Amino acid sequence: MKVSDFLQIGLYIFLLIIFTPFLGSYMAKVFKGEKNLLTPLFGKFEKLIYRISGVNYEEEMRWKTYLFSLLVFNFLGFTIVLLLQLFQSYLPLNPQNLPNVPFHLSFNTAISFMTNTNWQSYAGETTLSYLVQMLGLTVQNFVSAATGIAVILALIRAFTRRNGNSIGNFWTDIVRSILYVLLPLSIIMTLLLVSQGVVQTFSSYLNITTLNGTQQTIPLGPAASQIAIKQLGTNGGGFFNVNSAFPFENPTPVSNFIEMLAILLIPAALTYTYGKMIGDNKHGWIIFSAMLILFITGLTASLTSEYQYNPVTGTNINMEGKEVRFGVTNSVLWSAATTAASNGSVNSMHDSMTPLSGMVAIFNIMLGEVIFGGVGAGLYGMLIFIIITVFIAGLMVGRTPEYLGKKIEALDIKMAITAVLLPSAVILVYSAIAVVIPQGLSSLNNTGPHGLTEILYAFSSAAGNNGSAFAGLNSNTPYYDINLGIGMLVGRFGVIIPALVIAGNIVKKNIAPVSAGTFSTNSGIFVVLLIGVIIIIGGLTFFPVLTLGPVVEQLLMKSATVF
Repeated sequence: MKVSDFLQIGLYIFLLIIFTPFLGSYMAKVFKGEKNLLTPLFGKFEKLIYRISGVNYEEEMRWKTYLFSLLVFNFLGFTIVLLLQLFQSYLPLNPQNLPNVPFHLSFNTAISFMTNTNWQSYAGETTLSYLVQMLGLTVQNFVSAATGIAVILALIRAFTRRNGNSIGNFWTDIVRSILYVLLPLSIIMTLLLVSQGVVQTFSSYLNITTLNGTQQTIPLGPAASQIAIKQLGTNGGGFFNVNSAFPFENPTPVSNFIEMLAILLIPAALTYTYGKMIGDNKHGWIIFSAMLILFITGLTASLTSEYQYNPVTGTNINMEGKEVRFGVTNSVLWSAATTAASNGSVNSMHDSMTPLSGMVAIFNIMLGEVIFGGVGAGLYGMLIFIIITVFIAGLMVGRTPEYLGKKIEALDIKMAITAVLLPSAVILVYSAIAVVIPQGLSSLNNTGPHGLTEILYAFSSAAGNNGSAFAGLNSNTPYYDINLGIGMLVGRFGVIIPALVIAGNIVKKNIAPVSAGTFSTNSGIFVVLLIGVIIIIGGLTFFPVLTLGPVVEQLLMKSATVF
């Protein structure tokens, strides 16, 4: 690695730390309903939205009403995206006259964008019209991210209220998340991307003659606006098939850095928002520290592997599957950020990374997408592990576990374990089925441990609501479209529902005063214990299958064996 590589990584982490308190403080004001920087601009418009929609923004909801509103809202989004694809050829803004999308692919895509997964079993420029990309996918990028924020806000209120019944208003949380956070940041980022050459146009595709005299079609479209929210909302996916490796989507090193920073920007800042809203900034930084340690550890392992001598290629730098204009370091940094943040965008092929680097990417997802994670989703996933951690700590000292003064009891632990086990079960069970039936094996591009990793990554990406693809697996088949879609549903709502059940149970409890026996959650010991619980419970569940896949492949690669 060069000095410039270390400087880029250092700058990336430095800016992430610097932006966290500024954006975090701003979001805390927004979500508490306080006057903020954009209130003069959007305040009246926010009230107009409530008036038109008939929402009483001051009315609080119990957890069941909050959950019902969330499920109905998301089902409506799924239905709209599904119908837009099924009737695409009859709708406007389709200059390429693209046909209707088959049902199994429409089903998969609608679930994918509704669950903030953005798994894509298709090539955007040859499958979806401008209208579907904008009205269907881009809109869902906003509302699915806002849904994740709404869930963490409900949990925050549950832990900070004394003997209550309500956890906020879902519609208010959605409106404020989009209006004051996601939309302004997306506008700023869109302008930055356009300045770097990212396309934003309604023009038809261009047919040109190359220097060799052959004909080539150049895809265009309103890409910059979708790329901005796909990164900021930790949605991922790509307007074009090869995603952020495509020059029209990610043309320069500057655009590459901006997009990478956007992936972790809001998830990181939400840890500070959490600290502000619970009245304990230090605890927010404790959570941020645990996430950052896990992120840097995975990044270091990936970089080490990619810069080691590879007997298969006979080189010390593994450039296969990477863009020359970005190089190894930017490709690995992107892979670490995108898999740590449930963001499915890529600027290189994970399939071409060394097995160890590929294992880090898949392991990040398997941990439950809590290393920063999705917008809101990463933090409520981390709170699930925090609840388990304080429970284990309470057992060790023989004391009833507490978190933020609220007692952690049987129902809370049952729901927390359910939220951890459901996505894990999807990954292991669905992968096991796929490797023994013809429908699962017929789409493989590789055999042996690499083929296993391709299947394992696909179901991990679906259940973790990540959306990135390992490549090498043709997932656009009825079998994979349907089963990956089901996996996305379980991975999303199998965590959201238990989280809101916990919120409904916790909000009713009184806040106990801190005593000499209270386990501190603001110490280095807690960070170590939390990381240990995440790795042991969230990670070692998958140790046997990882051994059969990337671990075996890494060992065989040393003897120049490939699959």
